[in-house]
Amino acid sequence: MPFHDAFWGVHPIVPTPFLDDGSLDLDSVRRLVDATVAAKAQGIAVLGFMGEAHKLTGAERRAVLATAVEQSAGRLAVWVGVRGLGTAACVEQVQEAEELGADAVFVAPIAPQSDAALEHHYRTVAAATSLPMALHDYPSSFGITLSVDLIGRLARDGVAPYIKAEDPPVIGKQRAVLAAAEQRIGVFGGLGGAWVYEELEVGAAGVMTGLAFPEVLVEIVARFAAGDRDGAAKVFDRALPLIRYEFQPGIGVALRKHVFRRRGVFATEFVRRPASPVDAATLAGFEAVVERCGLRIDTPGWVDPPVAGPVPESQPPRG
Repeated sequence: MPFHDAFWGVHPIVPTPFLDDGSLDLDSVRRLVDATVAAKAQGIAVLGFMGEAHKLTGAERRAVLATAVEQSAGRLAVWVGVRGLGTAACVEQVQEAEELGADAVFVAPIAPQSDAALEHHYRTVAAATSLPMALHDYPSSFGITLSVDLIGRLARDGVAPYIKAEDPPVIGKQRAVLAAAEQRIGVFGGLGGAWVYEELEVGAAGVMTGLAFPEVLVEIVARFAAGDRDGAAKVFDRALPLIRYEFQPGIGVALRKHVFRRRGVFATEFVRRPASPVDAATLAGFEAVVERCGLRIDTPGWVDPPVAGPVPESQPPRG
């Protein structure tokens, strides 16, 4: 099978909420978990790049993770982002994730750009925990590219049974990764969901990205898995302008926090420095795109559904 059965479907990468004074807002973390459950996602991914994990103290990381695990209470798989300047820091983070009850981790690469060094890094991190590990292949943010050969080898050996795949052109690389891994890897697309339909066609296990409208991704995956590929494509095509607008570098986190604040999930839209300000005209343009796509910014659900009829119950997408 072209995916790992343990984890599949939609696992939103979520932002970290703050109060207006910049301190953590754990009440909003709890509401965020509940909103993700209500969207019928299969998991939630905290402390990723979009979660401003690089701007948090160690104590804040623990507080966010512990709160998410407690509030999830088994209703969602909780993924934890792991990123450090060296292997020792990543080992510490995966052991902390396991200690606090997470279900899986997704681990960024470290310098230098060397298959041998990266393989040693990932094997060492994986050996430090019993949690399943996903490789995070995101060269535009990390400056390191994971080769197809390395990914395939780590997957075949059971070191990394998942990958968060964000290296364009994504479809060709995902196809090559599945072949190199001999189908023993669960591929999760990212990049805002911009290629989620094509990724499912290739054989992806699902999507792990930061779109603030997870109900859209859930519907695409559910319809695809139920055999309604035409319906899945219609939902995907309708949502593409929103995906494009929301995934803008530099302001994507702020736009997503705007959605969660408008939906009553977050108390504020505070983004820690350094962060690009989002002006009122940009926010107005964003809300116009949401409306044009037939969605609402203040509550989940379609105003103008692209497909008639109920959304099927979610099941593993089989490419």
